[in-house]
Amino acid sequence: MLNLKLISKILGSLLWIEGVLMLCCLFVSLLYHSVDIMAFAWSILITVGAGIVFRLLGRNADNLLGRRDAYFVVTVSWVFFTLFGTLPFMLSGCIGNFTDAFFESMSGFTTTGATIIDYPEWLPKGLLFWRSLTQWIGGLGIVFFTIAILPSMVGGSVKVFAAEATGPIKSKLHPRLSMSAKWIWIVYVVLTIACIFSYKLCGMGWFDAFNYSMTSTATGGFATESGSIMTFHSPAEEYVCALFCFLSGVNFTLLYASVIGMDIKKLLKNSEFRFYVIMVLSFALFIAFQLVYRNHYDIEHAFRSAIFQVVSFITTTGLFSDDAAKWPHVTWVVLAACMFFGGCSGSTSGGIKSIRGVMLLKVVRNEFRQILHPNAVLPMKVDGVNIPQSKRVTLLGFIGLYLILTLFCAFTMIAFGIDNTNAITITLSCLGNVGPTLGMEIGPTMSWVQLPGFAKWICSFLMLVGRLELFTVLVLFTPAFWKEN
Repeated sequence: MLNLKLISKILGSLLWIEGVLMLCCLFVSLLYHSVDIMAFAWSILITVGAGIVFRLLGRNADNLLGRRDAYFVVTVSWVFFTLFGTLPFMLSGCIGNFTDAFFESMSGFTTTGATIIDYPEWLPKGLLFWRSLTQWIGGLGIVFFTIAILPSMVGGSVKVFAAEATGPIKSKLHPRLSMSAKWIWIVYVVLTIACIFSYKLCGMGWFDAFNYSMTSTATGGFATESGSIMTFHSPAEEYVCALFCFLSGVNFTLLYASVIGMDIKKLLKNSEFRFYVIMVLSFALFIAFQLVYRNHYDIEHAFRSAIFQVVSFITTTGLFSDDAAKWPHVTWVVLAACMFFGGCSGSTSGGIKSIRGVMLLKVVRNEFRQILHPNAVLPMKVDGVNIPQSKRVTLLGFIGLYLILTLFCAFTMIAFGIDNTNAITITLSCLGNVGPTLGMEIGPTMSWVQLPGFAKWICSFLMLVGRLELFTVLVLFTPAFWKEN
């Protein structure tokens, strides 16, 4: 039924790639003479050794990957990357609990940014770099990264791309998917490098600049300090962070076509981009007004704090420059809406994606027209492209499933004693890969260490389901998936 030999071959290659990523962190440990050198050395040996075993199991495999295989291999790849990603945390002794290590690793690869570490500044440099690197690789997708660097390794790469890519409408820059993947990764790398130098110009050290640039462009949220960006007390760095998080929340294919083609009009005419910009500006202005009126901020400070937190929440980054727990409660509703919608499809952000917001508004508009004209055939177009009925049904199915998962998991957490606000925003945060939560027990500036173990496993599952946009993971739990025909 499943092409297990090919799946083993792919998993083996992916583990080798993970071993190479750990090797980068080993070099950082050696450079800073950190105490985690042996932890990374053993992690590399174990990960590469497991990769060799999987490659041997997959020898003589054909290169034909079916649709069922694609969904299975994408989900299992993310789980395996997370499992082996726990090794540096556990072998270094910095996280002694497997549940916590798995939670931290899953939060990294899915770019959620929720952490169980109260004081990351106490961690060795290698581990700090590993946390940031997991987010940077997970930003565009583990298997998508592999397609870019090893296109011949994944047979049926279009099916794999469909299983891992975000958003209801998939777009490519080039007829060959591997070439599209390379160009998108080039955009990603250029953004990251520009972010590094921008942070450096604002006075940040090289190590922090590298880490914060990876977590900003991946819209991840892991910081090297417990105070996040707020630690540096630099308005310039806050604006830089907000800018690069905002850009990373834009569809990378659209960003490439607009910048390389020198056609900014293409960007401004795009429905999803306009929806994204309108949400950011309107939410930021509303919160800024609340901060001036109720919390007596000066205008510049209010605008900076508002735009930073709105961008951080809507792009699901999770970095913070202010403590939103001390803001008026009405602003929490706005930030929760940001968690729900997220950035653009084809970006590194989470949430349901702005394009689905656009499509939902058009569906509602058509329903009002249908009431007045019952026999009319009403097309639904996004940027001149007609959206077929099948995609409209998928949209409603996705949003319905998203809400059902949110309600069910929030109810479960409330039943086990977690307060209402935290339970709802924790669920939204994990499913949208946001990172911070809103509430008094676990606020937007706090770690998640005090969550009970069962809640951390629920959160880890939600992070994976949210990152792979629900259906890719949940289809594995349907009886139809495991039937022969």
